[in-house]
Amino acid sequence: MIRILAALCFLGICLGQDCVVSNIKVMQDFDKFRYAGTWYAVAKKDPEGLFLLDNIAAHFTIDEYGKMTAAAKGRVIILNNWELCAQMFGTFEDTDDPAKFKMKYWGAASYLQNGYDDHWVIDTDYDNYAITYSCRQEDIDGTCLDSYSFIFSRHATGLRPEDQKIVHQKKQELCLLGKYRRVAHTGYCDSS
Repeated sequence: MIRILAALCFLGICLGQDCVVSNIKVMQDFDKFRYAGTWYAVAKKDPEGLFLLDNIAAHFTIDEYGKMTAAAKGRVIILNNWELCAQMFGTFEDTDDPAKFKMKYWGAASYLQNGYDDHWVIDTDYDNYAITYSCRQEDIDGTCLDSYSFIFSRHATGLRPEDQKIVHQKKQELCLLGKYRRVAHTGYCDSS
């Protein structure tokens, strides 16, 4: 009987959660100028395929025309045993929602990535944490089949305790609770 009740409670939680991509809430009144600067990935939900493993830092800039670009670096392993620090570059296309961008990868990164992804800013306080999300492929029911997400901090040492509660809630809202892994910062890419 207890197992049946537990299963029903689990189903109730799962069914009560809205995991449709078009219903995901992004940052209201997002300000890309305040978002610009350096962010360190402290956790991430990986997509399918090759992706940055750890030591991930991204630097977002806004040019004089208001166009956002990013330069990121992180450790990757390619060809099953070749470890290197990859440099990635991306440009962002604005959409009708200031917190939703389309991101195009350039250079070597275009071979490591699909090349054209969503970059949604789910939440940020601009000074300490930011949460981004991308769905690469939607299922016919509107949920995501292949997504990735970053938890960023302005500090390579990680999130402040007061930010962890907010981040935990946002992971749950993204239907990604328990799917993130920590991102280490060992200094591997510091010299590159």
